[in-house]
Amino acid sequence: MARFNLLLAILGFLPLVLAQRPALPLSASSRWILDANGNRIKFRCVNWPAHMEPNVPEGLHRQSMDYLVSWIKRNNFNCVRLTYSIDHALNPSITVRDSFNKAATDANVPLSAMQTMYREITQLNPWITNSTTTGDVFAALVDKLWEQEIPTILDNHVSRAQWCCNINDGNGWWDKAFGYNTWNSRFFNTANWLAGLQAMAAWSQSRKGVVAMSLRNELRAFLLQDLNGRQDWYHYIKTAGDLVHDTHPDVLILVGGSQSSTDLTHLRNRMLDNASWKHKTVWEMHAYSFTVTFPDAFKSCDVVKAQYGLWSGFVLEQNRAYTGPMILSEFGVGMQGGGLENGLSEKDDRYLRCLVDYMKGNDADWAVWALAGSYYVREGVVDYEETWGLLGRDWKDWRNEGFKDMLGDMWRVTQGPGRKRGVAEWVRRKVWGGA
Repeated sequence: MARFNLLLAILGFLPLVLAQRPALPLSASSRWILDANGNRIKFRCVNWPAHMEPNVPEGLHRQSMDYLVSWIKRNNFNCVRLTYSIDHALNPSITVRDSFNKAATDANVPLSAMQTMYREITQLNPWITNSTTTGDVFAALVDKLWEQEIPTILDNHVSRAQWCCNINDGNGWWDKAFGYNTWNSRFFNTANWLAGLQAMAAWSQSRKGVVAMSLRNELRAFLLQDLNGRQDWYHYIKTAGDLVHDTHPDVLILVGGSQSSTDLTHLRNRMLDNASWKHKTVWEMHAYSFTVTFPDAFKSCDVVKAQYGLWSGFVLEQNRAYTGPMILSEFGVGMQGGGLENGLSEKDDRYLRCLVDYMKGNDADWAVWALAGSYYVREGVVDYEETWGLLGRDWKDWRNEGFKDMLGDMWRVTQGPGRKRGVAEWVRRKVWGGA
C-alpha cells in the first residue's frame, strides 16, 4: 500500500513537473545541451514549415494555431524547428493578405486560389485580420508554443521563399563564394543572408521562446563550388555565427555541414573558429532514405550506421576539439501507401529501423520532418498534399497512427551528465532530458 501511495503521489505531481519550462538560457557542454541549472535538455522536435512563398506557418487554413500547438504538446514533442526565408526576415511587416497575393505571382498560381486560402485562414484564426503582418503570425506562434512550455528553434531554410531543396533552386550556396553558378546561387545573396540572420536574432530578443537559431538549412555546392578546401564554409559560418551571437548571446547556434547537412568531416582536421560561441554551438545532421551521403547499397544497417558516424556523428566523440551536441534536425518517411503493413515502403522501413537504432545508441537530439499535412502552395500546386507529413491533409491527427511508436527509444533519455537528484528531478528528466 505504501508503494501504491507513493506511485499515486508521483503521478499526481507529474502535471506540475510537465508544466515547467527549461531554465534559460541553454548552453552546450561537451556533447550535451544543458539548461541554466546544468540539467540536460534533449530536444525531441517536429519541423513546422513556414518558408514557402506566403511566408506564413503552414496549416492555418485547415486548423487554428491553438489547435496545432495543443496537438504538438499532446503528442510529447518538446520543441519546434520553425523554418523561415530571408525574404520574410527582411520584410516581416508585409500583411498576411498582401503576402498571399504576392505568393500567387511568385508561385505562378491563380490569385483567386491564394485569396481563398487567405479567407480560410482568417475564418479559423479570426485574430488574423487585414492588418496582421507575417511577423505578427510568427510572433504569435512562438509565444503560443512557449505558453505550452515548447521552445522554438528558428531555421533559416532558404533565401527566396520556395520549396527546398535541389541543386538548381538558387538557394544552395553563397553567391560570393568561389565557383558561383546561377543554378545553385542566384537567390543566395550573401549580404542579405547576413542581414536576415541579424534581423531574426534581434527580433528573437523579445521572444523568450526562441532558444536556438540555425544558420542555414542544407548547404550544398554544385560544379566548382566548395573546391577550395571548405574555405567559404569556414569563413561564412564563422561570420554568421559571430553576428548572431553578438546580436543575441543567449541563443544556441545550430551549424550544418556541406552536402545538405550531411558532411562535417572537415572538422576532423580543422575546427571552426567559434571561440566566442563554442558554448552555444550545436551541430546538425540530416538523413533520409534517399540521402546520397548515406547509401544503403548492401542493405546493411551496420554499414549505414558506420556512414552516419563517419560523416557527421563523430562530433559526439568526447574530448575532441569538435565535440559538441548534435541534432538530427531532419529525417522522415513517406507515411502511407508503401506496401508494408505499417504503411511504409520497404526502403523507408529499413532506413527508419536503422536510424532509430543509431539514435538509440547515441541518445542525440532530433527533429522529425514534418508537421505539415499540406502546403498552401508548393512547386506550382495549390494546397499540395504532403504525404511525408505527420498530420493528414486535414491537419487534424496522425496520418500514420503507428509512426510515433516506430521512433521507439528515440523518445527516451538514456545518457547525459549524471548526479543524484530527487523525485521531482527524476520526473523532469523524463520530460526534458538528463541522466
